[in-house]
Amino acid sequence: MDRKVRVRFAPSPTGALHLGGVRTALFNYLFARHHGGDFLLRIEDTDQTRYVPGAEEYIIESLKWCGLTVDEGVGVGGEYGPYRQSERKPLYKQYALQLVESGNAYYSFDSAEELSAQRAACEAKGETFMYNAISRKNMKNSLTMSAEEVKTLLDSGANYVIRFKMPENEDLYLHDIIRGEVHFNTSLLDDKVLFKADGMPTYHLANIVDDHLMKISHVIRGEEWLPSLPLHVLLYRAFGWEDTMPEFAHLPLILKPVGNGKLSKRDGNKMGFPVFPMEFTDPETGEKWHGYKEDGYLPEAFINMLALLGWNPGTEQEIFTLQELCDQFSLERVNKSGARFNPDKAKWFNHKYLVQKSDAELAIQLNEFLVKDGISYDMAKLEKICRLLKERANFVADIYNSSQYFYHAPQTYDEKGVKKSWKEETPALMEELIDVLEKVSEFTSPNTEEAVKEWVASKEVGFGKIMNPFRLAIIGSADGPHMFDIIEILGKEETLTRLHRIISTLK
Repeated sequence: MDRKVRVRFAPSPTGALHLGGVRTALFNYLFARHHGGDFLLRIEDTDQTRYVPGAEEYIIESLKWCGLTVDEGVGVGGEYGPYRQSERKPLYKQYALQLVESGNAYYSFDSAEELSAQRAACEAKGETFMYNAISRKNMKNSLTMSAEEVKTLLDSGANYVIRFKMPENEDLYLHDIIRGEVHFNTSLLDDKVLFKADGMPTYHLANIVDDHLMKISHVIRGEEWLPSLPLHVLLYRAFGWEDTMPEFAHLPLILKPVGNGKLSKRDGNKMGFPVFPMEFTDPETGEKWHGYKEDGYLPEAFINMLALLGWNPGTEQEIFTLQELCDQFSLERVNKSGARFNPDKAKWFNHKYLVQKSDAELAIQLNEFLVKDGISYDMAKLEKICRLLKERANFVADIYNSSQYFYHAPQTYDEKGVKKSWKEETPALMEELIDVLEKVSEFTSPNTEEAVKEWVASKEVGFGKIMNPFRLAIIGSADGPHMFDIIEILGKEETLTRLHRIISTLK
C-alpha cells in the first residue's frame, strides 16, 4: 500500500441497518484494521424525503453493539468533517458548477411533465426512455439552448437539475478488487442527475466529492452499486482526481435461506429470524422488527457469522475472534457469488460462543430473566446451573427455559413417566431413598451419588427402578442433566421435600 488505508461506511438514515449493511461495515472495518488504517462513519442523508427519525442513532448504537469502533466520523469527529452530508450542503454546488464549466455536466430545465411525456412516448413504441447522449439532443438543456437562454432561465430562478454528460459510446475496462476486470459501454448509461432542484446533491456527486476530500483509499460496498462504478470513475476523471481515486471492491449479495434473490426483512419475519442487529420500531408505521441483540445473540457470534458470509479464510477454521478476523482478512478471499444466509448456522455460532463464556458471565444474564419473574436465587447456584445446562443451549434464554425446575418444584408429573416408572413398590423405595439422602452430611454431587449407588447395589434392584421415579420427583419429567448435580444445587431440604411430595401425590 503506497498510501494510508482509509475506508468509510456510509449508510443512509432511512430505517434500520440491515444484515447486509452490517457486513459492509464489518468488511470495511476488518480491512482498515488489517492494514493499520482508519475506519470512518459518514451519514449520507442527501435524500431528505426518505429520512427516518432515530435511524442515525440506531446505526451508531448497532456498530457499538457489534464492537466495530469508529475512528473518525459522525459521533466521533475528525479533521475532515462534518460527516453528515446534509451539513456539507454548501460544498457540493461549487463542484457541480465546476463540472458544468469544464463541459462534463450541463443544466437540464425539463419539467416533470415534459419528462413524463417523453417516457410515455417511448413506452408507446415499446422502448425505455433514457436521458442519454442521443435523447439529450432533443431535450430542454444547456446543450441545446443558447448561452443567453440559459442565463435568462437561471436569472429568473427557473427550476433545473445538473446532469453528468456521459461520453458517447466509450468502452470502459475497470478494475474491481473482488471481481477483476469489469467492462461497461457508455452508450448503455444515462446522464445521471448530480445536483437536484432542491439544492441537494444526489448520492453520486456527494459520494465522489466526500470520498475525495476525506482521502478515502478504498471503497468497499455492496454489489448493488456495481452499475454505478462507471459513472463514479468518470466523475473522478472529470474532476481531474484520477491519481487519488480509491480502489473499488463490490461485495457479493447475501441471499435468502431458500429460493432466489437477496435476503430481505420480510424473509426474516416469514421464517422467524432477525435481519437487523438490534430491535427497531418504525416511527411512522409503529411496526417493530426484532434484532439479534434482543433475540439473545452474542455480538461476537453475530460478527463471526457475518464475516463468513462471502469471505473464506482458506482454512477449515470457523470460529474467529474479532482480532483474528482483522489479522486474516483480505478482499482477495471475498467470493464473487452471493452468500446464502443460514439461520441454523447463526444459532450454531451462538452456541459455540455461549459455551466459551464463563459461568459467572452467563449467571449474570440468567439472573436478569429471574429478576423479571420476581425470583431471587443464589448467584453461586446460578453459575452451577449455567455450567450444567450451557452445552445443550444456543441462548441464555434456553438455559432459563430448561432450568425452571430449579426455581419451581413440579406441581404435576409427566403422565408417560408415571405410567412407566411409578410401580407398586416405588413409594417404599422412595421412602428408603429419603433415609439414604438424609444421612449424607455434605450434600455434594459425588457424595450423594456414592451413597445412592451403594444402597442400590445392596438392594440388588435395577438402577433405573430408583433413578427414573427419583428424576420424576425432582424435575417432573424424564429430562434433564445428571441427577446428583441437580440435587446438589437444590440442596438437601428441597430434594427431600420434593420426594415427600411425589409420594403423597401419587398414593
